[in-house]
Amino acid sequence: MDLGIIGQAAGLFAVTNIDDILILALFFAQGTGHPGSTRRIVQGQYLGFAAILAVAVAAAFGATFLPESAIPYLGLLPLALGLKAAWQGWKNHRDGAVDEEAEQSKEGGPGPLEVAAVTFANGGDNIGVYVPVFATAGVGGMTVYAAVFLPLVAVWCFAGRFFATRPVVAKALARWGHILLPLVLIAIGLLILIEGGAFGL
Repeated sequence: MDLGIIGQAAGLFAVTNIDDILILALFFAQGTGHPGSTRRIVQGQYLGFAAILAVAVAAAFGATFLPESAIPYLGLLPLALGLKAAWQGWKNHRDGAVDEEAEQSKEGGPGPLEVAAVTFANGGDNIGVYVPVFATAGVGGMTVYAAVFLPLVAVWCFAGRFFATRPVVAKALARWGHILLPLVLIAIGLLILIEGGAFGL
């Protein structure tokens, strides 16, 4: 394997996924104290990123699953999840701490499909960058990119969990995470919609 292309792949992954570390840290903070939440978050991240890769590879071969005009509307996914999280947070706050604890133990933190939906929706820029790179890299190059990207997803998950478990960060996320997560998801959703010109924005 050419070390140059491995370095390019690692750099490309880092640049296009830097925002995912914050989102992952928020998800890991939300899952604190729930058995199996780490596994579900990692599964969701891999599922969402695999979908991004599949769409980018298909587009590079010219068989797009999503028309380019549809990509900005992916912003509706994190927007909806953010509004749902904000509603649940407000409802839990209104009903009191005891009910909130019961609700959290029932939900068990974020599920894999929720994490996957946010990862995929936030990956519109990834797809836009990966498609021309994959198209020029050919099948061999795409294989190398995928072989580098997939282990880096695990590194990203580890980094998100690392930040979420640092005492200072964990304390801040425990106090403000229920507010930050909806705000971040809503902001990501609106950014994707606005930057993509969805609904004529």
